[in-house]
Amino acid sequence: MSDHRHQHDQPEGGFEHQDLGSRPVYGFLISLVVVGVLIYYIMWGMFHFLNAYNRKNEPAASPMVQAEQDTREPDAPHTNQKIQREFPEPRLEDDERTELAPFRYQEEQALNSYGWVDQNAGVAHIPITKAMELIAQHGLPTAPQTGSVPVSPVNLAKAAAAAADTSNQSNKALSKGKKQ
Repeated sequence: MSDHRHQHDQPEGGFEHQDLGSRPVYGFLISLVVVGVLIYYIMWGMFHFLNAYNRKNEPAASPMVQAEQDTREPDAPHTNQKIQREFPEPRLEDDERTELAPFRYQEEQALNSYGWVDQNAGVAHIPITKAMELIAQHGLPTAPQTGSVPVSPVNLAKAAAAAADTSNQSNKALSKGKKQ
């Protein structure tokens, strides 16, 4: 095998003349800046033209309403309106710990104190520890055992009627009184 070395004769040296020169690159950058500025001023002009057109063709307000200042300007305070200094609810939380503290304190108070839920109806709340103790002592209502009559409105009404029936008791008391 033969060792061939290719040498390119470059009489001027430096770089290949077929590559892009610096003059077109600078020309592109300058034209890019010029086009950007041109677009900016075109957009600015369009905005002011459309704003003036909108002001001119805006429908007349009711004669009952008299605006003292332009309401489209955000910085101008309106003399006939109260300026709202705080963003309406719900707002983002700035400091979660300090904002949640009153809410958590209120929940703890409700869980660990006695109080009325509805005083007119006689409904109260008790501390959660006391409620758990009462459930542990008395238990929760369970399902009826097999063989027993299930609770139904008819059976419940019969049981209530039998418990409320005092006619037999008064007859028995009268009969005992006559015998003595």
